[in-house]
Amino acid sequence: MRWLTFLLAAGLFGAEPFHKSELIFAPEKWHNHSSSIVELPDGNLWVVWFHGSGERQNDDVLIQGARRVKGKWTAPFVVADTPGFPDTNCVTWLDKDQRLWLLWPVILANTWESALMKYRISTDYKQTDGPPKWGFADNILLIPPRMYERTKEVMEKDLKGPAPRARWASQMMELSADKLSSRIGWFTRTHPVQLPSGRILVPMYSDGYSFGIMAISDDNGVTWKSSEPIVSYGGIQPSVVRKKSGELVAYMRDNGPPPKRVIRSVSKDDGQTWTAGEDTEIPNPGTSLEAIALKDGRWLMVFNDVEKGRNSLAVALSDDEGATWKWKRNLDKGEGQYHYPSVIQAKDGSIHVTYSVFEAPGKAIRHAQFNAEWVMQ
Repeated sequence: MRWLTFLLAAGLFGAEPFHKSELIFAPEKWHNHSSSIVELPDGNLWVVWFHGSGERQNDDVLIQGARRVKGKWTAPFVVADTPGFPDTNCVTWLDKDQRLWLLWPVILANTWESALMKYRISTDYKQTDGPPKWGFADNILLIPPRMYERTKEVMEKDLKGPAPRARWASQMMELSADKLSSRIGWFTRTHPVQLPSGRILVPMYSDGYSFGIMAISDDNGVTWKSSEPIVSYGGIQPSVVRKKSGELVAYMRDNGPPPKRVIRSVSKDDGQTWTAGEDTEIPNPGTSLEAIALKDGRWLMVFNDVEKGRNSLAVALSDDEGATWKWKRNLDKGEGQYHYPSVIQAKDGSIHVTYSVFEAPGKAIRHAQFNAEWVMQ
């Protein structure tokens, strides 16, 4: 009996699979979308999303949030609002110093290409309701290096090839030579990553180019520089995972021509330069995904596992740093849309995901909690 107790305590038999979920608030006629989640140091959860009558075209769009305190969600409250402009695609994050971040784009002219990135940092966020007390705040302005040169290196070979790649390559090479277009319109979707050196990478993308990029800070978020663009045919909304070797892998949504696949790019210099994005075997219908490295070294990805539509949301596990994804299980599936996941691993090892739910009764944000054993079951 003592040996059995020891084995159970050591986790040699594995944890009991579990999964549970609930809506953070009741479905509404309002548009609620693009959530982001963190676990606070006290174990409570903090989630933000954008809310309003639409997206970039609607000037009433603002950032809402809610806290999960002792297992119960607070009522939603306003976190950020730029009067007269849409506030969208918000991301929240805790850095290594336990500072709480909010990053989001303000849409200046009702087009994604007119996005301007803003961010706020708080060290006073431990209250159990309402928004944090924000301290430092600024904009993230980027000048992408080698914008035209990198685009030409990747796409010039396709200029005389078949459409639609030839047409796409021609348009992107022309656009990449425009200074203003390359310096505005970059914005967030997935969690930042902080490297062992302290470098902060904020993954961003442009709907004008359908390219990804990294905003890089080496001084704890005071100043920023840009990586070279992650050039591909439609790769946006990068989610970054770091290998044990230090190599970085970015997985991206596919906004390009068929086949519709998750697009992958690699950096070997801490995010400054990236390989051309290439298709993986993972299906993607042109919607957001997020991947993280778990504490035990396995990787986890949450994504829509279809080439068309958003009615199936899945979670997959890899035990070889993304070379293969041996285990997959549906997180949600039905007649509605289940999409735009945000994923973290909590201190207790469990996995938390929030995602948008669009169903007949309305639109809401769902929170799910489960463990890796549930995915493998």
